[in-house]
Amino acid sequence: MSCRLKPITREEHLRFVAARPSVSHLQVPSWGDVKPDWRAESLGWFDEGGELVGAGLVLLRPLPRLKRYLAYLPEGPVIDWSADGLERWLEPMLAHLRGRGAFTVRMGPPVVARRWSAEAVKAAIADPGARRLGDVEATEHEPGADALAERLRRMGWRRTEPGGADGFAAGQPRHVCQVPLAGRSLEQLQNGFNQQWRRNIKKADKAGVKVVRGDQEDLPVFYELYVETARRDRFAPRPLAYFQRMWQALTAEDPDRMRLYLAHHDGEVLAAATMLTVGEHVWYSYGASTGRRREVQPNNALQWRMMCDARELGAAVYDFRGITDTLDEDNHLLGLLRFKVGAGGKAVEYLGEWEYPLNRVLHKAVALYLARR
Repeated sequence: MSCRLKPITREEHLRFVAARPSVSHLQVPSWGDVKPDWRAESLGWFDEGGELVGAGLVLLRPLPRLKRYLAYLPEGPVIDWSADGLERWLEPMLAHLRGRGAFTVRMGPPVVARRWSAEAVKAAIADPGARRLGDVEATEHEPGADALAERLRRMGWRRTEPGGADGFAAGQPRHVCQVPLAGRSLEQLQNGFNQQWRRNIKKADKAGVKVVRGDQEDLPVFYELYVETARRDRFAPRPLAYFQRMWQALTAEDPDRMRLYLAHHDGEVLAAATMLTVGEHVWYSYGASTGRRREVQPNNALQWRMMCDARELGAAVYDFRGITDTLDEDNHLLGLLRFKVGAGGKAVEYLGEWEYPLNRVLHKAVALYLARR
């Protein structure tokens, strides 16, 4: 099959997304409105009969003082990655973006490579000889993932390592934690939790923790906890305006695209989180909590309510997003891995992000600049 690529409207893009069970929240048209420093464009792939068979949201980030761009398709594009002749999909995209002034194209194929069950992750953490998830045998290997990676390499694409959160060093997590929801009752979900999770949910309920849905007006409350979390966990927080823009853009596209949840106890909000939904896929997006009264376990109560609501929305998967692949006890992120897989989640490894240099001189110069910075 030969593919023809051209820009498509937001409406065409949304219809394509709505017809699929799962598309990343980073690949819906409204995500471009969340990123005003990037120029967004929806691209469509059409078959010989003129049917839209693939779509991608590309973000174009300009180089200072030059009309050249980094072109980025986070967790996309949404095409048939198992199809023969992958060149027929990707070469028209490269040609189009070269015409737009891109010097490098980065993409994140939404293709799973391996999965580890919660039991396998627990055993790996306890194994002194295992340093990373990749050191232990995966529970599931996705057929074709290794072959796809090799095809991309032969085409001139190179896998990248995730960078920082700002500037050109954009990157999405290669490893995530996902809890399967499809076909499972609430009782079955709880039975999949480890003993600590079940105990903490009971503690929160007995202590009187109440989890409620918030609205745009509650974002400053969420943000106050988020800044406290950033100080505690040593990361640079995004500004409040980012979350306000995110709310306005995503809920304008779909009222349920973004939700806010708040965990109350004795008149105080102790934890809060945002939840994103596209089709049958639900993501825990941003979380925040205070260090006060942690003994009442507001975070477990918050996540349990979000999982229940995700299941009610018809979600097939509840996605905890990024996890570390390190099993080093000295790494402070290991606690987060334990927390997420404790909910019965699987550790999932995607194919990762890949780059194609359209202008090798500029590509190398920017890479050197970022390395020195």
